[in-house]
Amino acid sequence: MTKTVEMTTSAGTVRIELDDVKAPATVANFLAYVNAGHYDGTIFHRVIKGFMIQGGGFEPGLKQKPTQEPIQNEANNGLKNDKYTLAMARTNAPHSASAQFFINATHNDFLNFKSESPQGWGYAVFGKVVGGIEVVDAIEKVATGRQGFHDDVPKEDVLILKAVEVTA
Repeated sequence: MTKTVEMTTSAGTVRIELDDVKAPATVANFLAYVNAGHYDGTIFHRVIKGFMIQGGGFEPGLKQKPTQEPIQNEANNGLKNDKYTLAMARTNAPHSASAQFFINATHNDFLNFKSESPQGWGYAVFGKVVGGIEVVDAIEKVATGRQGFHDDVPKEDVLILKAVEVTA
């Protein structure tokens, strides 16, 4: 892993190592959003204790941010949805990931690649948290509720203040 991102949140700082060898297109996509400042001022809009924390797509008030075109799903890269790994969020369409990502809060084997079929694609892991796991744990424990059409929304915004690529 050669690329590193530091994500400063309202709950603390998380350091993420990206695997640009096994997930080159996904890492390039994520870094393009990081370097464009896309994640700055967004929120973790979906938090499910014992599952994952998701962010990268909404500003406070659940105002959706525009994104680039979706990318090819690289979930068949051998990386697993283990605790503290980062994966791309997507719709039911396997190749629909754009900016949203999630951090696994536990080992989520059922999200792993099984086959190149609509039900088997899984979710592409492209990195892991290497610093600030206590921040991830704290975010996972926030109180959540329903807001508009969205479930599992933190009752108090958990902001991504800034995400920057750093040299390791």
